[in-house]
Amino acid sequence: MFFFGLGYTAERLAARLLSAGWRVSGTVREPEKRDAFEARGIGATLFGPDIPLESPDRAFEGVTHLISSIPPVEAGDPALLAHGEAIRATETLRWIGYLSTPAVYGDRQGGVARENDPPNPGSARGHRRLAAEQAWKEAFDDVAPVQIFRLAGIYGPGTRNAIAQVKAGSARIIDKPGQVFNRIHVDDIGSILLASMARPRPGGIYNVADNEACASGDVIRHACALLGVDPPVPIPFDSDSLSPMARSFYSECKRLDTTRLVEELKVQLEYPTYREGLAAILTAHEAIPE
Repeated sequence: MFFFGLGYTAERLAARLLSAGWRVSGTVREPEKRDAFEARGIGATLFGPDIPLESPDRAFEGVTHLISSIPPVEAGDPALLAHGEAIRATETLRWIGYLSTPAVYGDRQGGVARENDPPNPGSARGHRRLAAEQAWKEAFDDVAPVQIFRLAGIYGPGTRNAIAQVKAGSARIIDKPGQVFNRIHVDDIGSILLASMARPRPGGIYNVADNEACASGDVIRHACALLGVDPPVPIPFDSDSLSPMARSFYSECKRLDTTRLVEELKVQLEYPTYREGLAAILTAHEAIPE
């Protein structure tokens, strides 16, 4: 496996692959992260929009599976711009996964977004991701099955969850009536990617999400209840304290259909809603000595 972007999701999946006997490598942006991954047996090399791989031929040697999660820039997808030809020349390649976003659907005003729906991005981020999806499919559909995964809001162990946010005092409830979205536990993402590797379909597109779209405040309030503390005071959506990024995120509202995960990939989520996910995170945290 080669990961363009050894971030949160890739790091969790890399650990599972290593334990199953895979050879795992990928890219990072900082030398310190490269050294940390190397110490764990994961081959890491520096890469970014302004940092090409030192030896792309050697980096892709023997690679059978490749996942890219690096956000596209205005000029396009960094991995394709720098190393598209080297990837195409990798004769061992059997499967490609591109991690995208539901922003490609645009705002559905609370309606359901399905993989067969025509994309209609309403943000620059959505437009760039849709262009990257199409670029990966066009570049490699004749080389290996390209799979597109549109990931809902990612949470999991560490700091990327409502339990940690409440404990840190950084949890916020944004009050925008009717606004809902899905989320997905990071380890369920890994299971979905593994299922796709076992059942690749050329051009496959999958919504990667849990079974319950809800308001973000529901998750924060549930985390507060688990911890036995009062929830924060809601912040109106029109508040000046919201950043442009937060305002952009909350401007779209959709529910992701995940029928294809069950019927095609035969996936049963370990954490079908945030309740199971937060309960597992809290249990794991309480098991760790202070």
